[in-house]
Amino acid sequence: MTPDQVVHAFAGVRQLYDDGARRAQNLTREYVLDVDGRPPNAPLLTVYGGKITTYRRLAENALQRLAPFYRMGPAWTHAAPLPGGDFPYDGVEALTARAHGLWPFLTGPQAERLVRAYGTRLDRILGAARQPGDLGESFGELTAAEVRYLMRHEFAETADDVLWRRSKLGLHLDAGAQAGLARFMENSDGRAAAE
Repeated sequence: MTPDQVVHAFAGVRQLYDDGARRAQNLTREYVLDVDGRPPNAPLLTVYGGKITTYRRLAENALQRLAPFYRMGPAWTHAAPLPGGDFPYDGVEALTARAHGLWPFLTGPQAERLVRAYGTRLDRILGAARQPGDLGESFGELTAAEVRYLMRHEFAETADDVLWRRSKLGLHLDAGAQAGLARFMENSDGRAAAE
């Protein structure tokens, strides 16, 4: 492999809390929450460390640390599914079959990609569509309907938000499709449809 063959690269950086370990590899990988301030003044909460696999526990602990400053109800997210994730852990196949039944114009790979990305929220994207043209302009694997959903509900504002931050479809779409997506999102059609 040579550098000109690289399609995409990224680096993940995790900040670690200095717990006094002599070597960086021995630092704790757990998160540390630090609250500056005293009621009734507004607090500053700093989060050090943490892992994506513990984000819910971290969030609930953060809210617990902020409770003396604000009126809050009891923690509830530990049992709540992520948006669109309200189906059994082994239910992707059934949800894909349902998608195929409701929108028979989808290919098998399209239906599976959409189910894996949006779960039960797929209904919000495809709605009453009966043919591919009902989904609007096509940008390779993406359609205007999916992009509008991302703009309305997932705060996507640019083509990079869609291609790299909400998905990794930038690895698969050619330059023409990417440019078309950027134009769609920048012009009044994309913005107006998202509002």
